[in-house]
Amino acid sequence: MPNSNAKLRCNSRGGQEAGRWELVSRSLQSAQHCLEDQDFGTAYAHYLLVLNLAPELKSSVKETFQFTLFKWAEELDSLSRIQDLFNCYEQALELYPNDEVICNSMGEHLFRMGFRDEAAGYFHKAVKLNPDFADAKENFYRVANWLVERWHFIMLNDTKRNLAYLKAIESAVQSGCKSVLDIGTGTGILSMFAKKAGASFVYACELSKTMYELARDVVAANNMEGEIKLLHLKSLDLEIPKHIPERVSLVVTETVDAGLFGEGIVESLIHAWEHLLLQPKPKNQDVSTGNYGTVIPASATIFGMAVECREIRRHHRVGTQEVAGVRLPSSVQFFSPTYASAGSEETVEPYTTEKLSRIPGGYVPLTEPCQVMTVDFNNLQELKSLAARKPWKLSLPVTEGGILDAVVVWFVLQLDDEHTLSTSPSEETCWEQAVYPVQGLLDYSVKTGDTVMMEVCCQDCYLKIQKISSLTSECGMDVGDRDNTLSLGNEAELCNALAGLQTTNKQDSSGQVCVLESTEIALLNNVPYHECFKAAMGKVLLSLNPSKDLQSMDVDGHSSGVNLQESQNKSSLDVAPDPLYILDVSEGFSILPVIAGKLGPVRAYSSIEKEQHQAALTVISEANHFPKETLEFWLSHLEDESVVLQRPKSDKLWSIIILDVIETSGLIQQEVMEKAAISRCLLHSGGKIFPQYVLVYGMLVESESLLLESAVQGTEPTLGFNVAPFINQFKVPVRVYLDLSTLPCLPLSKPAELLRLDLMNPLLNSSSREVKVQICKSGQVTAIPFWYHIHLDEDHSLNTSDEFSHWKQAAVVLDEPIQVQVGDELVLDVQHHKSNISITVKR
Repeated sequence: MPNSNAKLRCNSRGGQEAGRWELVSRSLQSAQHCLEDQDFGTAYAHYLLVLNLAPELKSSVKETFQFTLFKWAEELDSLSRIQDLFNCYEQALELYPNDEVICNSMGEHLFRMGFRDEAAGYFHKAVKLNPDFADAKENFYRVANWLVERWHFIMLNDTKRNLAYLKAIESAVQSGCKSVLDIGTGTGILSMFAKKAGASFVYACELSKTMYELARDVVAANNMEGEIKLLHLKSLDLEIPKHIPERVSLVVTETVDAGLFGEGIVESLIHAWEHLLLQPKPKNQDVSTGNYGTVIPASATIFGMAVECREIRRHHRVGTQEVAGVRLPSSVQFFSPTYASAGSEETVEPYTTEKLSRIPGGYVPLTEPCQVMTVDFNNLQELKSLAARKPWKLSLPVTEGGILDAVVVWFVLQLDDEHTLSTSPSEETCWEQAVYPVQGLLDYSVKTGDTVMMEVCCQDCYLKIQKISSLTSECGMDVGDRDNTLSLGNEAELCNALAGLQTTNKQDSSGQVCVLESTEIALLNNVPYHECFKAAMGKVLLSLNPSKDLQSMDVDGHSSGVNLQESQNKSSLDVAPDPLYILDVSEGFSILPVIAGKLGPVRAYSSIEKEQHQAALTVISEANHFPKETLEFWLSHLEDESVVLQRPKSDKLWSIIILDVIETSGLIQQEVMEKAAISRCLLHSGGKIFPQYVLVYGMLVESESLLLESAVQGTEPTLGFNVAPFINQFKVPVRVYLDLSTLPCLPLSKPAELLRLDLMNPLLNSSSREVKVQICKSGQVTAIPFWYHIHLDEDHSLNTSDEFSHWKQAAVVLDEPIQVQVGDELVLDVQHHKSNISITVKR
């Protein structure tokens, strides 16, 4: 009997196995048929069934399953079925938990939807699974800049800053503050200072999920896991006793930006004093500190001065009335976002930031530093009154004549009675300074004895400096008394006084206001850029249509005496030539289509998106007397705006396509080679892509600054705490937005050509190249800065590192410095993948 039962069970198992494989086989066939019919959803369901029934097939169907998953995910994305999309990826990752391609793809979907923290986790996992997976590395580097801002490295490497905070915290704890709350803990270093100083209870809150998890790892690595309570919360959401058992005696924070208030320190401390801190210590009373609340930093003093600075000027004011023969009418008024923020209902940061000690061309102080305001972080009523305080006037006497370009602001943090930190441009500091560019004046020149006037207020968590004006020394009228100017003795004196007062409120209300990013204004001011494009476009158009109306304009754009409009009208009486089609798909505000319109009978298409920018370009076009059909906005012609590169008309091709190849950050634009491949198919014979090719140049340098800005250098700067291995997981190999002209570095080699990117002739391209570089100075190679020569054709090129350039530069920072001697030769392995350039050094 037992043998009979065993035989039955064996037959049963055999039948089940045969049935399982029959179902697997049918499902595989059905999946294949569905793929042929592009029914990716059903195919995906079949593959799920197959892999659950036959896990042993995972390796053999892996590639087809991935393809099906990605196609089905694209379809779900287009249908906005987001939850279904993520469900599919979760199912796929249960089947293939260590598949870097699926992890990376999941991260890409999350990133596109704004889930940067979550995306970073998947990109990071993909890189760990396969360190050579280029797509995942590029994605991780891109998201790392969002999640862990680069100033974290600089600040953690600032030993002076770290030591000042440590001493102030030690002093407070030793004075009796035994319970501590660290607001915006970041890596957790201030919390660890408090614990090391002897605090009994330490709590730390951090809003960023990435930084919270990072702090958790750092605290554990320093054996303080059970001694510091980390909370993934905004401080405004902390409650007692829900999150913290009772009020604390010390709050430590460094939630300050270059303008002091921009990270919300005032709002956070008002909430802390009302809900989280013990009451403040009574003044002039000798009582135990531990029974009262206090804040580090205790107070701050803000300073400001007016400066002349060409670099700030060219990024915030259009300094020319004509660009490459195109007149910019006064009816179009260009402003940067900092100026626009003054009258905006939106919360816009009212300043930019610069490290003035490294700004190209330097700066000239026009006034002495002046105290703008002070704030006591240990005074709740003063903090509350900041937002309610009415704007107040501030005047700075001019001590050096020049051009009024900006008011620059910095501060001194008084951590306690003994320890301070300054962000002054004259100090060696990890902080930048806040810059309030001056815009909207009729005359920006000032001389010794004049006065710079401004209005100061604290609004929307920002320090705002607005209505900046100048008062000449010949005029005795104070800007604050302009409503009472009729008390002046006579009409002539009044007129003289009014002439001496220049205010920012001079814009013509009937004009076309156009707000541009600072890089777009710098581009408008880049005269060589526009002259170069004009000459190159003229050369191509002349070769394609050598008619008289084109010949009346030489390639440098100088008229030979024939009026363009008259020439076009005259030619139209004969046989009007077919217009040549030009497409400008460069990003942001571009007047290249208008410049092209000056070169003959063309139809120039701009890809500008913003209505305000389109209106401004139309006004410029009309001011230059163009026929309406000369300039058109390309996106209004497209059914699908995601497919920008297509024919101008079904029976027409482009003469010129202008592509954006280099980002202002100093990196290559994403998918530029793919765009070039499509563009080549859309050109008629003799047509050109601009630029035609790009040469990448680089050199070897020794730069301690780049090391400090890219990674935490061991435990010494963090005063013995082990932070570097954890924060350095988020370091990126390429530093962007650099100014090579002011970068503290020692060149160790001459510039060398590293790579060629040919947009017209792809056969000349190579994704990798080895370059031999001769060492001309002994030292340590720490980085390889790189820049570009952008060749519109063989005769016309642009250098992204010259003084007029609106582009910044970038640098590859080496993991380990390499010691070199004069005469050594290093071999650089240069790789180009999508928009990413990687450079490794061989001996």
